[in-house]
This record gives sequence, structure tokens and C-alpha cells, in this order.
Amino acid sequence: MNEKLKNNDLTEFVNQKYKYGFSTNIESDKIQKGLNEEIISLITKKKNEPELLLKFRLRAYKKWKKMKHPEWSDLQFPEINFQDIVYYSAPKQKKQLKSLDEANPELLETFEKLGIPLTEQKRLANVAVDAVFDSTSIGTTYKQELSSLNIIFTSISEAAWEYPELIKTHLGRAVPIGDNYYSTLNSAVFTDGSFCYVPKNTICPFELSTYFRINEPKSGQFERTLIITKENSYLSYLEGCTAPQYDDNQLHAAVVELISYDNAEIKYSTVQNWFIGDDYSMGGVMNFVTKRGLCLGCNSKISWTQVETGSGITWKYPSCYLVGSESQGEFYSVAFTREYQQTDTGSKMLHVGKNSRSRIISKGICAGKSKNIYRGSVKVTRKAQGARNYSQCDSLLIGNSAISNTIPYISVRNPITKIEHEASVGSVAEDQIFYCLQRGIPHEEALTMLISGFCQEVFNKLPLEFSVEADYLLRLKLEGTIG
Repeated sequence: MNEKLKNNDLTEFVNQKYKYGFSTNIESDKIQKGLNEEIISLITKKKNEPELLLKFRLRAYKKWKKMKHPEWSDLQFPEINFQDIVYYSAPKQKKQLKSLDEANPELLETFEKLGIPLTEQKRLANVAVDAVFDSTSIGTTYKQELSSLNIIFTSISEAAWEYPELIKTHLGRAVPIGDNYYSTLNSAVFTDGSFCYVPKNTICPFELSTYFRINEPKSGQFERTLIITKENSYLSYLEGCTAPQYDDNQLHAAVVELISYDNAEIKYSTVQNWFIGDDYSMGGVMNFVTKRGLCLGCNSKISWTQVETGSGITWKYPSCYLVGSESQGEFYSVAFTREYQQTDTGSKMLHVGKNSRSRIISKGICAGKSKNIYRGSVKVTRKAQGARNYSQCDSLLIGNSAISNTIPYISVRNPITKIEHEASVGSVAEDQIFYCLQRGIPHEEALTMLISGFCQEVFNKLPLEFSVEADYLLRLKLEGTIG
């Protein structure tokens, strides 16, 4: 096994029986490094995409060339050479897949070892999975069962051919072309991702899930996820991701767009465990993601729940634009950093509709020499009479070298509004540790237990399977960080 290629802790986290990782020799089909109009056209040709996506890409690329890299963040990382990145890499297949049975056996085995089964009759019951390997969706399960309910769950490349009007109407609506530097880059080169459409008066019977894996060194992954819930519908969506360990950085710049109509709800959950880099901060995934939900309808609701334990650099702010009256936006987050990890994360809530409500609960745990920044934004417009927001940002420091900052921004332009904000930074109280020691609980186990309790409010918002796995992953990450 290549010493530079080791599987990270997600193997343990998802399925303990595959504890020591594995190697993979899957042959890839990839284009040359660099970014220009020819490369973008080649991506479209490789993926056999319709012209509407090529036009979308080229418009974004022209805007991106005129933009400058943002410098306002406190994150420190080497300058990215965008001409030294592979923008398309896909596992080779002998022919166009008609079913998962025709997929490369080594590829399916890779996901099996990660605990992500891709066949219908496996152990992951009642969860439909779309697996994205580098730049390609290699398979989506339970498509027939979902289609019987008129629910569309497929890769975004297939959706562009099969449902062009839906793509044309909704792609770029929550995150428009030119929104920010990395979302514009994504719009130009996005490869694959998931598309989900839940029709009126439908409650999706499955947990829908996408699993992303970056396998190619010096590559970027730029998936695009688009989810739409029409009137009186409901969807719970799960996202997981991992990457092998390389000495070189890998760039992940995804875009997630959620659109919810009248009385519809989307619950989006993420467990992120990209490679963080070695003990000296070499390698690791740079995770620059744009996630935004658009609550268009009356009484619509979007909820973000995330557990962040991986990537060397994380920079993202899941947001809700509360346009409809009585609409609701929620954000629940646990961010754990260790070694030299840096995170600049938070949430943005924009209130436009009357009586709209939002809630932000952020838990940060910092160990080693890491840096954890919460950056939140709550804006209430003149039209948003009766709007209400509650924000709570709590941080725990482990050791003397970690840094935690809270940077809230609140803008209120309506007098009939209620805004609440709390923030705290501290460490585990000595009397709590003493209480546990007196009852025979070892010091490290006591700290782990108390930190798990600190995060429980967020874990309780995850689907049951993810909640158990997230708690186990946090315990794994805490090992060796507590002295």
C-alpha cells in the first residue's frame, strides 16, 4: 500500500470492521490540468451534457475571470494555483451504465469497504444513496421505488437531459452565477452531484443520501446539489464525504441549493470528515463550500444540521433566505478542530417574509493549535415585520494553544422584530471532572463524555443513524488530544 495513500477515520466511523483502511487501484479517466474555455467545453463533452449547461458554465467562467480572491477571512493557507488542478477525473467504465450491476467491481468494493452499500438489498435499509466518485455519479439506488411516487432522485447530469425545464428554472436560483468567488468557479466547472425533486403533497419515505469521495491527488471536486420540495412536501437528506490522505492539498468547492415552496420542509444533514492534513499541516482538503436554502413559500422550512471534524481548511456558511411569510430557517452545527486545522464557519439568515423565524445553534471544540471561528450574519429587512431570531454560539477550548473567535453581524431594519444572541467560550469545569473521577471514571473518558454532552443538542437534530455515528466519530477524533 502506498504510504502516501491511507484511508482516514471515516472507515472506522461508518463501519468498525474495516478499521485499517484499504488501497484502491481504480483506473481514472481525467483531463489535463488547467482551466480555460476549452477545458470547460471538454468537461461538457466528456459528460455528454446538453447545451444549456455549457452556456451556464461559460457565463460563469467569464464572470470568475473578473473576480478577485476574497481576503477578508482570517484563514491562512498557501495561494491556490488554479491552473495546477485537475477539474475532471472519473473512474473508467467500459460502457455506459444501465444499472449498478454493470459498474466496475473494484469501484463498488471501495464503497462497500467504506460502509456505503450501493445495491438495493444491502444493510443500509430505507436510505437511497447517490455515490459520487471524483467527478462522476457511479450509481443511485432505489430510483424505481422513488419514481413510483413521482420523486426524482438522480445525478444532476442525467437530470439536465431528462428534466431540462426543472434544471433551467431552478439551477442558480438560490446561488446565482457570480454570487461569490468559489461558487462562481463551481458554476463554471461543476462535475456531478445530486438532483432531487419532491412533488406536491408528498412525504419522501426514504432518507436520501449522497456520498462524496475525492480519490485523485491534486484534483478538485466541484459537485452541485439541487433539491426542490414543492407544496406540502417533506424530505430528509443526508450528506457524507471523505478522501484518501495525500501530501498535496485537494480542493473541494461545492454548491448546495435548496428550494422549498408553501408548507414544504427540507432537512439537510452533513457529517464532514475530509482529510485534515498530517501533524505538520501538510496536505489535507481545502473545503470552500456555498450552501443556501431559499424558503419561497408561506410556512416553508429549511433546517441545516452539520458535524464538521475534517479538512485542513473549512470555509462555509449554510444560509437561509426566508422569503415567504411564516417561513423558518434553522442551523445546528458542531465543529471540532485539532492539530493545525482552521475553520471559518457559521450561518446567515436573511428575513424578508412577515413573521419569519430563524434559529442558530453553534458548538465549537478546539484542541491542539487549531483555530475555530464562528462568523454569523442575521439580517432583517423592512418588510419582515414580526421576524424573530435566536442565536447561541458556545465554544470549548482544550489546551492552551487553540483559538476560538465569535464574529456576529446583526442588521435590523424593522422595529417589530425580536433578536437574541448569546456567546460563550470556556473549558470543562474542574468540579465536573472531579465529580466523574470520584465515581471511578478515568480522566480522558470523563472529558470525552462531557464534551459529547456539550454537543448533544445538535446531535439530537440528526437522523438516528447519523446521530450515533457522529457521536462515535467525535470520540475517535478526541483520542490523543486530551492530556
